Amino acid sequence: MADWDVLCFGETMAMFVAEQCGDLAQVEGFAKRIAGADSNVAIGLARLGLKVNWLSRVGADSLGAFVLASLRREGLSCDDVEIDPEHPTGFQLKARCDDGRDPQVEYFRRGSAASHLSSAVLRPSLLKARHLHATGIPPALSASCRELSHSLLDAMRACGRSVSFDPNLRPSLWPNLQTMVQEINALAIKADWVLPGLEEGRLLTGRQSPEAIAGFYLERGVQQVAIKLGAQGAYYRNTAGAEGMVAPQPVAQVVDTVGAGDAFAVGVISALLEGHDLRRAVTRGNWCGSRAVQSRGDMEGLPQRFELDHFEMRASA
Repeated sequence: MADWDVLCFGETMAMFVAEQCGDLAQVEGFAKRIAGADSNVAIGLARLGLKVNWLSRVGADSLGAFVLASLRREGLSCDDVEIDPEHPTGFQLKARCDDGRDPQVEYFRRGSAASHLSSAVLRPSLLKARHLHATGIPPALSASCRELSHSLLDAMRACGRSVSFDPNLRPSLWPNLQTMVQEINALAIKADWVLPGLEEGRLLTGRQSPEAIAGFYLERGVQQVAIKLGAQGAYYRNTAGAEGMVAPQPVAQVVDTVGAGDAFAVGVISALLEGHDLRRAVTRGNWCGSRAVQSRGDMEGLPQRFELDHFEMRASA
């Protein structure tokens, strides 16, 4: 029996969020939080009651201690987080926007502790999780992180575990678009479930429609594809012949769009691990995404289990 439901890995940064709207250069007050797409998903899955193991690396500094304490408060196992005495914990500055636009973000992560993750961290205990969630961010951080991404996906598949993959494209971290597309697709086709956004899918596959994008990955061995369509909801398709659109959940006001895709992944992954079909998984993903955009912060809007149970009880009534 697996020790963990899910293994997630990547970089968690400290995040300083502006307390006033306006250009970051003019802001004087910031609130300290954490950020990182991979750990957003890990936190979201833990809030829904799954046992999550977090693999990462932080600096031997105050920001690293803050990151670790924050993750542990969310219920993640951080025994596999290494403390790096030579490289710092990455951080970012995030502007405040109250009108639903994507906020300005500045990153300070080059040469960070997490960018020095490598396949040297692989050990049999990591492979005891029954599912691996990966994104396209770690392989963009460094060659050693890219090697680790491939090694983890290969090892988990060899153990018969399921794997999900969210491209989470970060073009600024890659030398060029061609390299990014090649490297991300090489990882994506090793996954069972692929969760791109529409524009990401178009860039990665050269195909325009959600149906064609899903077909690209299904033709290459992926089992299930769910494509985020923003305000239009989501499209899904799998090798069993299931296919369709799921309407978005209504939102009174969009506060902060950052983290919505991570919340969608939380919903889809948790539902599939619970044995639900892909349509129900995408419906849950849309709902989790709708919760995320109504809260300021990258992961503050991720729901607790009792909130999800209440939503699904009402939806089935």
